[in-house]
Amino acid sequence: MITFDMFSQFGSLLASLMFFWAMYQHYLPSKIREAIEFYASRYTHKLVNYFSPYLAITFAEYTNDRFNRSEVYTTIETYLSDKSSMEARSMKADYIKDGKSLLLSLGNNEEVVDQYCGVQVRWSFITEYSSSNPYSFYPTSDEKRYYRLVFHSRHRKFVLDSYLPYLLEEGESIAIRKRRRKLFTNAGNDGPDWMGDRGTMWSHIEFKHPARFDMLAMEKSKKQMIIEDLQWFQEAKHYYAEIGKPWKRGYLLYGPPGTGKSTLVAAMANLLEYDIYDLELTAVKDNMQLRKLLIETSSKSIILIEDIDCSLDLTGQRNKKKAKEEDNREKDPIKNPIQEAEGEKKGSEVTLSGLLNFIDGIWSACGEERIIVFTTNHMEKLDPALIRRGRMDVHVEMSYCRYESFKVLAKNYLKLESHPLFETIGSLLEETDMTPADVAENLMPRSVKISKETCLENLIKALEKVKEESKLKPKKEATSEQDKEEKSHDSEDRNQVET
Repeated sequence: MITFDMFSQFGSLLASLMFFWAMYQHYLPSKIREAIEFYASRYTHKLVNYFSPYLAITFAEYTNDRFNRSEVYTTIETYLSDKSSMEARSMKADYIKDGKSLLLSLGNNEEVVDQYCGVQVRWSFITEYSSSNPYSFYPTSDEKRYYRLVFHSRHRKFVLDSYLPYLLEEGESIAIRKRRRKLFTNAGNDGPDWMGDRGTMWSHIEFKHPARFDMLAMEKSKKQMIIEDLQWFQEAKHYYAEIGKPWKRGYLLYGPPGTGKSTLVAAMANLLEYDIYDLELTAVKDNMQLRKLLIETSSKSIILIEDIDCSLDLTGQRNKKKAKEEDNREKDPIKNPIQEAEGEKKGSEVTLSGLLNFIDGIWSACGEERIIVFTTNHMEKLDPALIRRGRMDVHVEMSYCRYESFKVLAKNYLKLESHPLFETIGSLLEETDMTPADVAENLMPRSVKISKETCLENLIKALEKVKEESKLKPKKEATSEQDKEEKSHDSEDRNQVET
C-alpha cells in the first residue's frame, strides 16, 4: 500500500537527481560530458545486445559510392511494396520511370512483418537527418535512409542462406512484372552522336504490340508446340545450369513474306513478358561493336534479327564479292580514292564468324534467359553453320494460309466461326498459295455497310484470281524462254551474216 512517506522519499530522490543533472550540465566540461555519453551509449548498447536474442541487418540506400543507388536497396523496396500496401499504416508513393504504376513503400519508422517457410522476420524503414537540418523538404547529403531487417538469432543461417536470396530473386521478378516492356533498336554508327539513350548503344520506345498466340493464323498443333517450348524454356534455369549451357534458345522463322513472322515474335514477347532488341546488322560497324551490343542487352529479352539473308553477306558470297571488286580494280585502276574510302567506311565489317560468336560463343553467356530469333524469306541462302541445331534450336516454317489458319482469321476479323462459304474457301486455299496477310486484307470490312458475307465473297474472288494466274504462269514462263531462244538464234544468224 502506497503511503505518504513513500511519496516523500520518491520526491526527495527525484529532486536529488535533478540537482545532479543540473550540476552535470552546467559545471562539467563539454569534452568530459561527450566522452561519458559516448562510452555510456556504447556499452549500454552492447549490454542490451548481449541479452537480446534478436539480430539486425541494415541495408543502406547508398553504399560507399554516393552517386549510385544500391541495387539491393531498390530490390528490397520493390519486394516490400506489396507488404506495405496490405499492412503498413504509413506509406509513401514514388513514380518509377518505365513502371506501370506507383511504387508504395514504408513510411518513416514504419514496420511490417514478413513470413517465409514458417520463419517470421520484421522489416522497418528508417530515415536519419543531420542535426543542422532535421526537417529539410528536399533530400540532402546529410539524409540517410535504410531498411533494417530484424530476426531471431536461431534463424541466422536460414535468413542468410535461404530468405535473403529468395527476397532478391522475388524482388527482381516483381520489378520485371511491373515494368513497361520496351522495344530497342541499335543506333547508327555515323558521327559522334551515334550513342542511344543515356549513352548506351540502344535506343528504345514502349512496346505495345497487341499480338497474342490465339490471334495467329497458324496450325493449332504448331502454335501449341511453340507455346510449350517457350514455357519450358522460361522455367529451365536449373536444367541449363546442370547441362553446362548458357540459358538461351534460338528460333529460326522462315517462309514467304506476309506469313506472320514478325507477328509471331511479338506474340512470343507478350507471352513471356520479354523486351525485344531489334538488331539491325547493317548499322553495326564490326564484330567488336556487335559484341558490345550483346553485352548491353538485358536478361528476359528477345534479340531479333529480321531478314538475315538480306542484312549481310553471310553465305560465303562476301569473299566472291571482294574477289570480284579486286578484279574490277585491276581492270580499272583509275578510281577516285575518296569515294573508295567512303564506301569502305559505310560498309559493315561484321563477319560470319563474329555473328556465330554472338549467337553461341563465349560472350553469349554474359546474360541469361534470352531468345535469339532469325527471320528469313529464303532459308536456302543461309550458311548451314548459322542455322544448325544448337544455334537455332527451333525451326518454324511460316507457310501460306490454309483452312485452319483461315478460320482463325475469320474469327478475329469477322467474329465468324462457321458459314456456308467456308467450305468453298477451304477448297480454294488448298489449291492456291495466298499469305495470311493477303487473306486478312480481303476479310477486313472497310466500311460499316459491308456485310460479313460480302467480305467472304471478296476473298473467294481474290482466291479464284490467284488460281487463274498460277495456271497462266507456266505458259508465260514457257513463252519467255521461247522468246529468249529465238533472240539467241537471231543474234547467231546476224553474226554469221556479218562474218
